[in-house]
Amino acid sequence: MRRARERFLAGLAAGAVWLAMCLGAPAQSADAPGLWDTGRHLERPDLAGFRAIRFLTEDDYPPLNFRKPDGDLAGFNVDIARAICEELVVGCTIQARRFDTLIDSLLGGKGDAIVASIASSPALRETVDFSSPYYRTPARFAARADASAVDPSAGGLTGKKVGVIAHSAHEAYLRTFFPEATIAPETDFSALVDALKTGKADLIFADGLTLSIWLGGEDSANCCVFRGGPYLESKFFGEGVGVALRKEDGSLRLAIDWALARLAQKGVYAELLRKYFPVEFQ
Repeated sequence: MRRARERFLAGLAAGAVWLAMCLGAPAQSADAPGLWDTGRHLERPDLAGFRAIRFLTEDDYPPLNFRKPDGDLAGFNVDIARAICEELVVGCTIQARRFDTLIDSLLGGKGDAIVASIASSPALRETVDFSSPYYRTPARFAARADASAVDPSAGGLTGKKVGVIAHSAHEAYLRTFFPEATIAPETDFSALVDALKTGKADLIFADGLTLSIWLGGEDSANCCVFRGGPYLESKFFGEGVGVALRKEDGSLRLAIDWALARLAQKGVYAELLRKYFPVEFQ
């Protein structure tokens, strides 16, 4: 399951549909990193008929969704779902299912919405609807903290060896926009970060969320930092991660969009982001 999820996220590298779906001109800040205009006045949606939202998720993708030792569900996605219900003043249930069964469970009426890091895509939008994105995973460069600062801009990578996962969207992006770099493909993420730690690569270029988790974890041993970015081109890095809903539930989608924007305005979104991702990736 974990390997399937990593391939899923690496392939989609969710990142850009918010440009078309966000609730106003994006305001870059820690509270709402390009996702919402936190200064915009929002009209409260009509919540008549809403009593509770049944969220579906899965429990094998920390820190986004996982089980604590006591068996309770936790994670960024789970807390986002609970915060949405609290903002809407409705009941909330969150049930974990296998990741590959979530869409069918939603369509079968076993839940009202999915909050499980599912990236919006043209193919999925033929089947389900999505709220406005509540996080994105842009591409980022990382370098060793003790290395001389490198400006990953046009011409700035001349003579630099940049590690990347082979045949990924990140490799394609590098070859398109950073042709001066010496690109060093690796087989997987583990090999990629090892190349950076050992000096085999001067920088690496990968999914920002995955890098953030690694940079803030024990395995990195505080060796490395982000450099430049974020890089958000949807052609390469997919579309933003939103709450998935049935197409006929447009009123619920609008209510969730309103709640997400309110969470950003009130600073709740930023608190949750810092709680689970101390190393900001957006």
